[in-house]
Order: sequence, then structure tokens, then C-alpha cells
Amino acid sequence: MSDVVRRYYDGCVEFEWSRLGDPYRRFEFASTCRLIDEHFPAEGRVADVGGGPGRYAVELARRRYRVSLVDLSEQAIAFAREKLEELGLKADLVATANATDLACLASSAFDAGLLLGPLYHLVEPADRANALAEFHRILKPGAPGIVGFINPWGILRSGLEEFPDCFTDRDHIRELLGTSVQIGEQRAFTEAAFLTPPQALAEIRAAGFAAETRAGVEGFASGMLSQVARIAEENPVAYENIVELVIETCDLPAYRDCTEHLHVVVRKLA
Repeated sequence: MSDVVRRYYDGCVEFEWSRLGDPYRRFEFASTCRLIDEHFPAEGRVADVGGGPGRYAVELARRRYRVSLVDLSEQAIAFAREKLEELGLKADLVATANATDLACLASSAFDAGLLLGPLYHLVEPADRANALAEFHRILKPGAPGIVGFINPWGILRSGLEEFPDCFTDRDHIRELLGTSVQIGEQRAFTEAAFLTPPQALAEIRAAGFAAETRAGVEGFASGMLSQVARIAEENPVAYENIVELVIETCDLPAYRDCTEHLHVVVRKLA
């Protein structure tokens, strides 16, 4: 993972902490928590790989999991340490590490794991394979994990509202339909790799995981950022009902492959 990505996340720690609390991006957090509830064991050691300033690590610690948080950004890790202490929560480990080299985490040591950011930014397939191999190594045989991807099929929809000018470039937009897309700083929030659901599943299986299920974590509300923000402000009751429906339906076939963030529940084969 490049210094470009490291510098980006060093510079937006506060935003990354608060991001999952805004009306639209709350869907991602809430849907992921549902997947944790349904697929993780009730207790044990959980690795949060690439967890940034610790939003998920805090939630896991609140649920009394033994959490180890690692991230590329030193600034994010420093923030996470302070936040855990401020909230009176403990973690087994909070450390700086690259997802492609998790030497600080022991093999077959974790009962579950999250890999919810690194694969967005590993633009070379070999680097993604290394990250998945390391994630596989640290999990116990049979342990579940949740692996996150940015899905270009969902980006097509969200782009209509968030960055409509990108549709000027016909060739670039058509890339989103079927091939993995590598995007530099000038065309995305930082260096990024977008994988379609079939590509994501192929890489997961090649790493020795079973793919148990998948969810499009923005659900039926995908691509409706400004509308969701308006509803949240003007009609909080309606908004809470939308959150509930997104959580309940995010893994339905109609939605799971067409949202910006694809989360795959994997299991390490024994």
C-alpha cells in the first residue's frame, strides 16, 4: 500500500471517525454490525485489519470481544488509542501495520476478523492476494471474517449524484461494468481499486476462503446520499425506518451486488 494512501488517511482521521455516523454512511456501519451479529462467535479474539481510527474496534470492544486493531496510518492508530482510553475500553493490540504484512499478529490466533478497507487501496492483484493470505493466516481454522470491497457497479449509481461529470469520459465509465478499475488520486478520493462482485469472489476463493454470503451494505438506499440526508433532517421517524429496512434487506439478491460497498462474509477453510 503506497505512501499516497498513508498520507491521505493521516490527513483525514477525524473525518474517518465521524464518517460512519452521518445519515447515509450509517447504513454501512449498521449493516456490518448485523453481519457481525449473525456470523461472528459470541466471544473471542477479533482482528480489525485496516480499521483506521477504530470505529469498529470500539464497537467490538463494547461487545466484549478481545480486539486487535492494526492500520497503515500512524495518525489513525494514535487517535484509536486515545478514543479507546477515553471510552474506558481496552484492546489487546493497537498498532501500525500494513495489511500485506501482519507479522505483529500470530498465525491461527483469531476467532473472527474484519478486513474492511485495505483491499480498496491495493491496486495490484498480487498485493491484494498477499493481504488476503495474511488475513487467512491469522484466523483460526473455520473462523469467519468480513472482507470489504468498493463495487464499481454501485459506483455507477452513486456517481449520478455525487460526481456526474465523470460520465463525460465514456471509456472510463464503461470500465466500471466488467473489469477491475485502478484509479489514481485525480479520479478518486485516493489511489483505489474497484472490483466487481465476481472479481471479488474469485480473489477470496483463490485465497482459500469459502464465501458464505455477501451484502451490499447501503441496500436499497444506495446512491441516494442527498435524499437520505434530507429525510434524516426533515422526518427522523421515516429515516430510522429506512435504516431498519436497509439492515434487513442488504443481503437480498436485488441489492447485494449493486451498492458502493460490497461486504463478503468469508470462512477460513479448515
